[in-house]
Amino acid sequence: MTRTAAIIGGGVIGGGWAARFALNGWNVRVYDPDPEAERKIGEVMENARRSLPGLTDVALPAEATVSFHGAIAEAVAGAEWIQESVPERLEIKHATFAEVQAACDPEAVIGSSTSGFKPSELQQGAKRAGQIMVAHPFNPVYLLPLVELVPGEAGEATLIERAKATLSSLGMHALHLKKEIDAHVADRFLEAVWREALWLVKDGIATTEEIDNAIRYGFGIRWAQMGLFETYRVAGGEAGMKHFMAQFGPALKWPWTKLINVPDFTEELVDLIADQSDAQSGAHSIRELERIRDNNLVTMMRGLKAQNWGAGALLNAQEKVMRAGTPMGARAADLPADAPVLTAERTVPLDWTDYNGHMTESRYLHAFADATDRFMEIIGCDAEYIASGGSYFTAETHIRHIDEVNAGAVIQIRTQVILGEGKKMHLWHEMREGGRLLATGEHFLLHVSLETRKPSIPAPHVEEALVRFAKGHAGLPRPEGLGRAIGAPR
Repeated sequence: MTRTAAIIGGGVIGGGWAARFALNGWNVRVYDPDPEAERKIGEVMENARRSLPGLTDVALPAEATVSFHGAIAEAVAGAEWIQESVPERLEIKHATFAEVQAACDPEAVIGSSTSGFKPSELQQGAKRAGQIMVAHPFNPVYLLPLVELVPGEAGEATLIERAKATLSSLGMHALHLKKEIDAHVADRFLEAVWREALWLVKDGIATTEEIDNAIRYGFGIRWAQMGLFETYRVAGGEAGMKHFMAQFGPALKWPWTKLINVPDFTEELVDLIADQSDAQSGAHSIRELERIRDNNLVTMMRGLKAQNWGAGALLNAQEKVMRAGTPMGARAADLPADAPVLTAERTVPLDWTDYNGHMTESRYLHAFADATDRFMEIIGCDAEYIASGGSYFTAETHIRHIDEVNAGAVIQIRTQVILGEGKKMHLWHEMREGGRLLATGEHFLLHVSLETRKPSIPAPHVEEALVRFAKGHAGLPRPEGLGRAIGAPR
């Protein structure tokens, strides 16, 4: 059954929420009185479609519907998650919550995207105070996983746990704050950096571009994967955090920053910053900057995914849930032995394309190698088996590039066993987008003892599963191109 979310307020943040839900298979019902709301959310959805699906190595669910409604009551009907993203004025939020609670399911989660108001402020006068909680995301909502979840003292335990589970299923991380505070946590850091940056520009120390370079070429990269305290723990060397604190703690008393003061936002300062920003980034439209940002975020997060670290670990956890109960999570006994095996179903990510705009050659090998790894897992040659000392090593590979494939394409790879006996495994992969054949991969592997690094007979359960598929696939037609040499007639 398709789940439903309601988005109240369809600006940049509301549109990001709509994209995150819809691309994860939720029907989305939007209320926004802005006559341009459908166009604006449509543009956010376009950016999200080209970036979010490529974060995972499992295809996201089919995109669900996004509908627009003329009344709050109509939008929230049947929704189990309601996200408020209206302007940051408390009277507007109170009026919105009153309309929402008059029409919504009492068991629905009502999240607020507010960056400044505390839950106790949002809940004032509410019909069901515990139903309303802060769920503050970060832009772009469809890519960045952090959500500050602040239920306040009135929060209901059941709703809080359901909210955390829902956010996790969307590939997000709920930072559950047990105590409320103005601006929550993350924006307080941003505000501190922003204040100092304003002074540096005002005092002529650095331009907007120089400040941005200091962040993106330095501590910003460290923070992206380790945060603040873990970064400083490493900086303490072998002596650790205590040493770092002892060494650099006294510097906190030095007059390095002006964090307790804010420069006056005079017209002169505003013009100075705006002019420098135009010089820095004015060559790109906002839509172009968004796409550049999304490209960079996808590449960084996928890099972290390979290391199972930070935001990448969240993606791996999401994939594990997405695989469960599907052919992508099955083992040999769960699959028919007389049909090619689905070994990959994924979206081609942005960082897999080259200067021609289509998937680069190395990524075809990457995709087929992943399919081989998945087949190995299916027959029992999984991480536990490899840790015990056995694995398959690839001896030969042959790839045919049949047709182009672009970023955003959902590809499937199905695998046929040509030979599976003793130490030998000969696989044939076919990559398709829908019914269109994109490429084939032929792989010959030998089972190897990781202790001796020499060919060896696999464990009985692995060999049995492989032989089962080999016998079942023996009755399939011989694949066109099997055994083809480079330059042979097609």
